[in-house]
Amino acid sequence: MLKKLSLITRSSFRQVSYPLISVMVAASLCAGTASPSQAIPWGELIFQSIQMIQISNLSDRQEVELGKQINQQLLKQRNLKIYRDRAANEYINRIGQRLATASPRPDIPYTFQVVEDDSINAFATMGGFVYINTGLMKAAENEAELASVVSHEIAHIASRHAVKQLRQTLLAQGLATAAGVDDSVAVQVGVELALRRPKSREAEFEADAIGIETLGRAGYAQYGAITFMEKLLKKGSPPSFLSTHPATSARIEQMKQMIDPEFAYNGDGLDDRRYQVIVSQLIP
Repeated sequence: MLKKLSLITRSSFRQVSYPLISVMVAASLCAGTASPSQAIPWGELIFQSIQMIQISNLSDRQEVELGKQINQQLLKQRNLKIYRDRAANEYINRIGQRLATASPRPDIPYTFQVVEDDSINAFATMGGFVYINTGLMKAAENEAELASVVSHEIAHIASRHAVKQLRQTLLAQGLATAAGVDDSVAVQVGVELALRRPKSREAEFEADAIGIETLGRAGYAQYGAITFMEKLLKKGSPPSFLSTHPATSARIEQMKQMIDPEFAYNGDGLDDRRYQVIVSQLIP
């Protein structure tokens, strides 16, 4: 009987305390970042359906779900304009899925989207979401160069860099508690990280190494990663793709050491003319 009462008491405590902790977390976030006109009323907060997640022990399923919500917010808030040409997105998806299958983490779903933006940029969020700008597609001279960028972003996902960055940010800002973190808070921080927070130097070098290995395993010529980086180095002022990354010259030297001579030029994607014809049709 005592054991049963103890279980009921603990259950009741969780049912009451966890939502209250969530409300406190959400309220602190609103107080710190929103103007009075944007603040969510207490009554609305209390009656919201709040789901707590353990960011320190995020499962693959939870990561994918968070990635979906972050993607939805990116599109909803119009931070990104997806390029609506179906053929262009199918082309990137075909390259991406080929690389994802050869990556160290092929067992989650991947979503590849083309962003209508002339700047040379690409990024990834957690849960398998990769974004490639039209400007980057046009800057690449062949498919191996383009695939090297996609492979690099997949490597960030394979290494769970966004998850680690999210965890560090939530803890540093005091938004996570012993009960976990409100998933809506995690999504908003995830959106901010995707758009404005650079990866660490260590994360970029790790993604370079994994990306080049994945490139070769997928059957692409690995030297495409080098030629693309060298092209960007010649631009003088670095494009947005590299503006927050480690020095381009240092990365090139590291990447040259990572390349397997057997796969340097022995692979797909080095037909410049074919690629230029494809891209000119997809992105007039």
